[in-house]
Amino acid sequence: MIESLESHPPQPRPIRWWVRACFGLTSPVGQRLYFYTGVGLMAVKYIVEAGFIRLMTGRTLTLLDFVNPLLSSRMQLLQGAPDWAGWALILWSLPFLWIAASMSIRRSADAGLSPWPGMLVLLPIINLPVMLLLAALPHREVERPYGETLGADDVSAAGSALWGIAGGVATGAVAFAMSVLLLESYGAVLFLSTPFFVGAVSAYAYNRPASRDAGSTLAVVMLSVLLSASALLLFALEGFICLLMAMPLAALMAPLGGLIGKAIADQCRGRRSHAMYAVAALPLLAALEFFVVHPHVREVQTSVEIDASPQIVWQNVIAFPDLPEPTEWYFRAGVAAPIGAHIEGHGVGAVRHCRFTTGDFVEPITVWDEPRRLAFDVTEQPEPMFELTPYHEIHPPHLHGTMRSLRGEFRLIELPGGRTRLEGSTWYLLAMWPQEYWIPFSDGIVHRIHQRVLEHVRDVSERSNGPPSRH
Repeated sequence: MIESLESHPPQPRPIRWWVRACFGLTSPVGQRLYFYTGVGLMAVKYIVEAGFIRLMTGRTLTLLDFVNPLLSSRMQLLQGAPDWAGWALILWSLPFLWIAASMSIRRSADAGLSPWPGMLVLLPIINLPVMLLLAALPHREVERPYGETLGADDVSAAGSALWGIAGGVATGAVAFAMSVLLLESYGAVLFLSTPFFVGAVSAYAYNRPASRDAGSTLAVVMLSVLLSASALLLFALEGFICLLMAMPLAALMAPLGGLIGKAIADQCRGRRSHAMYAVAALPLLAALEFFVVHPHVREVQTSVEIDASPQIVWQNVIAFPDLPEPTEWYFRAGVAAPIGAHIEGHGVGAVRHCRFTTGDFVEPITVWDEPRRLAFDVTEQPEPMFELTPYHEIHPPHLHGTMRSLRGEFRLIELPGGRTRLEGSTWYLLAMWPQEYWIPFSDGIVHRIHQRVLEHVRDVSERSNGPPSRH
């Protein structure tokens, strides 16, 4: 395939034509345009992301890291970078996602297929093989080429809107049932691909009988998303806080899918072009993602300086009196807050119990180096938060194992003047994707838990040591 492309190199085109070909939805996309544009944009994306990661952390993004979604390595490479770095990569990727989807549906149609198989490039794991397949398929003449807008049926806008909303909600329900209820998996298929397909299906069904304006189409799309989220809340499947955290992803992906779904409906009206070709892949990809994508261990470190000796600080590290009621909004909204700690035994093998508002962490001691280092494993842990819900109490699957602490450590470093630098580290796993989006939330939660504990240890230690010298 590549040899045939090289024998007929593309002729130079105006930049404006190329931009319309990449971002538009009507002009045909042939084999050569798809191949060369895809290779060029992947090179640009790799160079920019490799440079960004090198600038933020000094680490190298290899080509294998870049093309292999099973490694989930970008966030591992970004460890230690500012919290906004992951979100910056998400925003940077959005134009490339749009170009991939818009060009792939037109390439699929150019190859004589329905446009819907082109949507498979939005599904993790199989996206690169799908792009390679589309680049290999030759042009095929069809009776009504993509880009030719066909006539409309006489169907009311209200009826079309109901069908659009029903189709979008049904798509989201099937994907949620497979990912969450069956697999207890919170992956990129759920948070990125599903809202995109919800938008595409709802817009397609709304515009299938007759072309509607973009504004009303996007209204139907967002109503489908909001009703899907409301149903999860109503049927006690999810809580308000987690839905609120996921909504920015849905608000970005669903309208993009809606624009593509509308374009497919407008330009394929009167032909067989079933959305189910691509939508059926959602549950299959959710299952595949569950079995092959695994999280990396992350470390979060926080420190404070204390006007007390390491010997005094040590006693308040292994066990400390109860903390006051939390006043921070995130703890009051339901995030688990530490409220006290006690220890059973002495030395390695002792068991530390750190009490949270949701239950106890059980922490067998693995290193007892008084008064310098205390390390422990985490063998039991409570739910990471209480969900805000209209009901008394719910326990959605994401509260069990998606964020799991593995071990922790306190380090006491003696400073001049009888002072101590206290460092706390937690190593944990986060089984939610895309991790570029979720890790700033999870790292931030762990960091604020650290702060609450370390600042309490500081205050108790300084009170027992007398008036702090810095005052």
